[in-house]
Amino acid sequence: MALLRAAFSSLLFSSAFALVQDLDDTFKDSRMEDVWLVDFYAPWCGYCKKLEPVWQEVGAELTRSGSPVRVGKMDATAYSGVASDFGVRGYPTIKLLKGELAYNYKGPRTKDDIIEFANRVAGPAVRSLPSRQMFEHVLKRHSVLFLYVGGESPLKEKYTDVASELIVYTYFFSASEDVLPESVALHELPSVVVFKDGTYFTYDEYEDGSLSSWVNRERFQSYLPIDGFTLYELGETGKLVAIAVTDEKDPTERSGRLKGLIQRVAAEHRDQFNRDFQFGHMDGNDYINSLIMGEVSVPSIIILNTSNEQYFVPAEPVEDLEQLLRFFSSVLDGSAPAFGGDGIFQRIKRVAYDARSTVMSVFRSSPLLGCFLFGLPLGVISLMCYGICTAESDDDTELMKRDGFTDEEEDEGEEEEQQQLTAGAEGEEDEDREKIEQKSMTEKKVD
Repeated sequence: MALLRAAFSSLLFSSAFALVQDLDDTFKDSRMEDVWLVDFYAPWCGYCKKLEPVWQEVGAELTRSGSPVRVGKMDATAYSGVASDFGVRGYPTIKLLKGELAYNYKGPRTKDDIIEFANRVAGPAVRSLPSRQMFEHVLKRHSVLFLYVGGESPLKEKYTDVASELIVYTYFFSASEDVLPESVALHELPSVVVFKDGTYFTYDEYEDGSLSSWVNRERFQSYLPIDGFTLYELGETGKLVAIAVTDEKDPTERSGRLKGLIQRVAAEHRDQFNRDFQFGHMDGNDYINSLIMGEVSVPSIIILNTSNEQYFVPAEPVEDLEQLLRFFSSVLDGSAPAFGGDGIFQRIKRVAYDARSTVMSVFRSSPLLGCFLFGLPLGVISLMCYGICTAESDDDTELMKRDGFTDEEEDEGEEEEQQQLTAGAEGEEDEDREKIEQKSMTEKKVD
């Protein structure tokens, strides 16, 4: 029995791998006939290797559920021209290709999230709700629901265009007025409505600006838990993000009070702050500390501007709602001091901070590896410096070159000088010998 289960599991595993197609440069011309979910990867990329088993599960699940989405993967380094045509700039890049449109996936790289994205984007941009029962069912499934109410109109055309653009983030629906419950009262038709936070809000072109901007601002609940990925998405709304930094493992009265105060601002002062602020809480301060390159106390309140990396903190601990409202107002009117930013000094500081964090993380995880990675280069550099410092000076050579001499010329000069001295000595000896001989000849003549 165990052998049968193992064989069955092996069969499923091998069939799952067959459900993800390896794509080549011919894919660009043939893809228009189907909807494709494609992973553009690089063989050497660690994140790509981590995504690989998840991607196989995605292919198996979409095929098993009868989805029209076909799943493939392409080596973006081998087919760099095709990848470049699709706007691939990093690895891995996940795109859903539907006709002439290409949608980037920016969510968590989990099977369920990727499948939900594929099914949402592959379907119609605007889904129709034919009955009140269907409306109530969809409303329970979605924390934020956009709905167009009414018949054909220029507003519906705008709504459809916005849905085609922003369907990567959320669902869009349409319905007639009789589908809505009696508790929903619209002042005019057609209308675009967002249902969230247990209530609903209607789009007003004169107050809210473009429909696309309004949908982008409203696609999150007013108050929600925030993590690193959610914070990245919130930054794309253009809002400031007001966060209560807490420790969920060690709840205190102050942590609960700060969360409650921000929730009250989000609910009770929506008209004043909703356009500019997104509210939430974050468990722990590690991620915030890495963003601001500093230390945020827990619990505390911080406001982040993800567009320019600035942040704001209260001058003193927040104790009540009025104090918190004054802090938010001071951020809006510019009287609150801003910290951080994306200037040249902050960029240099960011590089240094990231380098230090990387070194510390390596030493914490593997001290021996850290010593090898950083000790070996330092040792080589030290030896090079020692060799340079102890090398013989070339000053004398340079001076001689400036005087017109080289080492060989100097040696030749010494040899000539020695020869002259030797010749001089020999000349003196010959002269003495001649004198002695002359003296002897003189003496003989006298005799």
